[in-house]
Amino acid sequence: MKSWSCASQGNPYYHSFSYPPSFTADESVQVQPFEENGYLARIDFNPTVPHCSLASLIGLCLRGKIQKNVVERIKLDIVIAEGKHSTEEEINKQINDKERVAAALENPNLKEMFDSCIRDEE
Repeated sequence: MKSWSCASQGNPYYHSFSYPPSFTADESVQVQPFEENGYLARIDFNPTVPHCSLASLIGLCLRGKIQKNVVERIKLDIVIAEGKHSTEEEINKQINDKERVAAALENPNLKEMFDSCIRDEE
């Protein structure tokens, strides 16, 4: 699975590969019953640096990868961990709003990066 990183500040499209993919702590993922026969999953992620320009893309890719691979009825709440990004509230709204996600994926360059990120590795 690809992991996007803002560690290389000179190149906003820098990415690295990480195996195995994992969250840094059990508190990063919380799942609880939601409505009838469904679940609410809250996923907190931590961008590499507080001004990471790829935080929206990271959140979008998390959402896409999970939705692609989870068959259960699940409502996703994907957020930047509190205090870990300079514009976390704005980004959290973007990656959890269906209309904003759909609009973002209309951008061909962003769509290409998104597809590359969620593509299953063989």
